[in-house]
Amino acid sequence: MVAEILTPSLILFGEGSLARSTEVLKKVGVSRPLIVTDRGLVKAPIFEAFKAVLTSSGVEFGVFSETVPDPDMDAVEAGVNAFRAGNYDGLIGFGGGSAMDTAKAMNVWLHSDGDIRKWRVPAAPSMPVLPLICVPTTAGTGSEVTRATVITDPVTHEKILFMGLACVPVAAIVDPDLTRELPFRIAADTGIDALTHAIEAYVSRRRNPHSDAMALDAMRLIGPNLIKACVERSDEARASVMLGATHAGIAFSNASVALVHGMSRPLGSFFKMPHGMSNAVLLPSVTVFSAPAALDRYAICARTIGFADASDNDEAAKDKLLQGLESLNRELKVPTLSEFGISREDYFEKIPTMAEQAVASGSPNNNPRIANVAEISELYADLWS
Repeated sequence: MVAEILTPSLILFGEGSLARSTEVLKKVGVSRPLIVTDRGLVKAPIFEAFKAVLTSSGVEFGVFSETVPDPDMDAVEAGVNAFRAGNYDGLIGFGGGSAMDTAKAMNVWLHSDGDIRKWRVPAAPSMPVLPLICVPTTAGTGSEVTRATVITDPVTHEKILFMGLACVPVAAIVDPDLTRELPFRIAADTGIDALTHAIEAYVSRRRNPHSDAMALDAMRLIGPNLIKACVERSDEARASVMLGATHAGIAFSNASVALVHGMSRPLGSFFKMPHGMSNAVLLPSVTVFSAPAALDRYAICARTIGFADASDNDEAAKDKLLQGLESLNRELKVPTLSEFGISREDYFEKIPTMAEQAVASGSPNNNPRIANVAEISELYADLWS
């Protein structure tokens, strides 16, 4: 088989790597970046530390802090206007997936003729763009190393997926120190997101040997460390989950996500459920649906994460995977749809639209067992029981 592998040109990983940010800027030819972040982070000590690193080296920069959770076209356009108003020669996405995805979409917008919706999947934007450096402050999305960005259409509430070379950052600075003060809920949601990336990449119909290696390593790193990173706040565990999230990002970027993500995006756009949380809610039931079509792969996931061992046959390992995922959700206090505050009537009313949008995203076509609109609707309905 022939596999196309896309990753950043430079990845700087390790505690204290943020202090070497200006070295990275020089290597990729950026002297005046616009930092894309959010209002909460601009007040945080980690952002002050980042600014101090840049200022001490004489780097002039601007800040756009109007990114929003589940970024939409309006926020991207505002960022583009901010970029055009300054004399910038590059972008830095500083924050979680929302900030990094906004920066990616801004880069595509700046190099597009008109509406960037034309670049939605299956189109693949691959035009030359500005240098983009991503600095993740959560351990989960993997956006710092992926070819993907997801932006919500504020009119239709549809999450639109863009994937192409133009979305790949030129560099990533991955510093586990930045997750030291991460709130429990964000740490849990983003951690489960990373685990979902690894599992879906490993069972994806578009998998390849490189993505398999990255996905398995991500599961080994995240599986035994996620609870420790979120609850015990162990430095070693946080670093392992951070590296695992980056490896999972490389895995799914080069193999694609599948049904969980296809169904997760509408839950975020319609009900503002955090992306990792919606993945966590969906992952057990989608695993039950999908496992018969890739039993051996799901069994390997169970053994690699640590839910099963070598003595378990594939069927037993798959069962332990399901039990492990459900237990993980309980330990990480993942709420049900009703506990999150979603109205049952509103939810069931939107199921047909959500199912259509899930299929339209293209991700379900990568699933080991491909689901049609009716089956996806049934999976959504079963989430409420």
